Amino acid sequence: MSDLKSSAVVGEPASAPFLYDAGPAVESTNRPKHTAWDAETLREPSPSGKSRAGWPVLYARRLALTDLAVSLAAVAAAYFGRFGLDNANVANQVPPYEYVGISLLILILWNADLALFRTRERQALGAGATEYKRVLTSTLRAFGLLAIIMVVFQLDIVRGFFAMALPLGMVLLVADRWLWRRWIARRRAAGSYLSNAVVLGSTDDVRYVISQLQANPSTGFRVAGVAVSSLDLDTEIDPSWYRVPVQSNMADIARVVRRSRADAVIVAGNLPGGPQTIQELGWRLGDLATELVLASSLTNVAGPRVHFRPVEGLPLMHVEMPRYSGGKHVYKRAADVVLSSMALAVLTPLLLVLGLIVRLDSHGPALFRQERIGRNGESFRMLKFRSMVVDADAQVAALAGSNEGAGVLFKMANDPRVTKCGRWMRKFSLDELPQFWNVLVGHMSLVGPRPPLAREVAQYRAPAHRRLLIKPGITGLWQINGRSNLAWDEAVRLDLYYVENWSLTGDLIILWRTAKAVYAPEGAY
Repeated sequence: MSDLKSSAVVGEPASAPFLYDAGPAVESTNRPKHTAWDAETLREPSPSGKSRAGWPVLYARRLALTDLAVSLAAVAAAYFGRFGLDNANVANQVPPYEYVGISLLILILWNADLALFRTRERQALGAGATEYKRVLTSTLRAFGLLAIIMVVFQLDIVRGFFAMALPLGMVLLVADRWLWRRWIARRRAAGSYLSNAVVLGSTDDVRYVISQLQANPSTGFRVAGVAVSSLDLDTEIDPSWYRVPVQSNMADIARVVRRSRADAVIVAGNLPGGPQTIQELGWRLGDLATELVLASSLTNVAGPRVHFRPVEGLPLMHVEMPRYSGGKHVYKRAADVVLSSMALAVLTPLLLVLGLIVRLDSHGPALFRQERIGRNGESFRMLKFRSMVVDADAQVAALAGSNEGAGVLFKMANDPRVTKCGRWMRKFSLDELPQFWNVLVGHMSLVGPRPPLAREVAQYRAPAHRRLLIKPGITGLWQINGRSNLAWDEAVRLDLYYVENWSLTGDLIILWRTAKAVYAPEGAY
C-alpha cells in the first residue's frame, strides 16, 4: 500500500513510462481542482484524426476478404450442387448467362450489405452475439432484396439454387466469423489486438471497471490510463491499482488521452456535473477522434432488455421486466424437446456403454436418482450415472469438516466417495448425460440455473431463491465459468443474471461454450 502524495504526472515528458509498481498520485498541488474542462485545456489542438489503432482496419480487411471467399464458395456450391457440372439442365430452363448474372448480383448485394451495415465494426468484434446477429441479418436482407428484384423484373430462377445458397451461406459465414473470433481471442489473451482506453470516474467505479476489463480481454480494451474525478488525499491505493497508469484528474482528460494514445474513454459511474459534463466530454472527445463509452450502472441487466426512447431534452431508457413465462418459454421448451430427443437418439450406444462400465466398476446400480428442486420449488428425481459409492449421502455428515464447496454447496476436490470411473466421468461431465431424459419429460431445460438439492434451498437467503423462477439446466453460465471453482456469491450472480436475461441466442452460445468447457474442463470434481 502506498499513500497518495502530491507529485503530479501530468507534467512529465511524453516519453516517461506509464506503468508503475504502485499507484502514483493523481493530482498536483500546483494545479487547482476542477469539475469541468478549463479554457486552456479546451484550446489544445486536436490530433490529426488518424486512427491510433491500426489493427481494426487490418482486421476488417481480412474479414472482408474471407467474407467474399465464403460468399463465392456458397454461391458456387449452390450452382454446381443444384445443376451439376453439366449446364444442360440450366439451358432447358434459364440461359446460363442469366445465372452467371444472378450469381454476380448475389455476391455484390451480399458483400455490399456486409460492408455497409457494420458487420465488421470494432465494437461488435470478439465478444457477444451482436456480430453473428448482424451477419445473419445482413445475409437475409441481401437475399430478400434479390427475391424482390426477381419478382419485380419477372426473372425466372430455379428455387433450388436460391434455397441452397441462402442456408449454406449463413452457416459458412457464421463459421468463418467464429474462426476469426477464436483467432483474435488468442491474440487478445496474449496482449495484442487491443484498443487503448482511459477509464474516468470515482475511485470505486474506476476500480470495478478496471477489474472487469482485465478479467475479460475479449472486450478488446487495454487500460492505458486513469483519470480520477475525485480522490481524497488520505486514500490508500490497494494492489488492484498496481501497474495501472493513474494520470490525473478529469480536468486533464484531453492531456491523458494524448499521453496514453487512447482510442476510447470509458466513463465509470456518475461524474461531477452530471449530464452536462458527459455532453461536454462527448464534444471534446469528438474533437480528439476518441470514442466515448459509458459503463452502465444497470448491474446485471443484459442489452436486449434495455431500450432507448428519444425524447427531446430527456432521452428515456426503458428496462424490460424479466419474463418467466409466455411465448419465449414456449420456444425454449420446443427447442429442449427437439434437441434432447436428438441427443438421446445419438447418444444411446454411449449411454449403454457407460452404464455397463459403472456396473462393472463398483457395486450398485448404473443410474443414480436424486431429489432436486426445480421451477417454483417443485421437486423432481434427477438422473445421473452413479459416480460415487452407493452410501455416499450417508457419509456427508462425517466429511463435513473437509467441505471445500462455496456457500451452501458440499464439494471436495479429492472426495473419497467417488469411484474410479466416476473421477473421469465427472471430469468430462459424462455422468450428466442421462439428464437429457429429464429435459425431454420437462423437469429440466438444456440451459438454466444449477439444479439445487433440497438442503441447499433450505439455506437460501434472498435473492438466491429467484434461481427457482425457471427450470434448472444441464448446463448454464455456472458451468462455463468455472463450476466448483466459483465463489458462492458469483455462482448466484451468474444464475440470477441468466434467469432475468436469457434468450434463445444466448442459450445456443452457452451450449457451444459448454462443448469447449467439457473438452477442457475447469472446476469439475
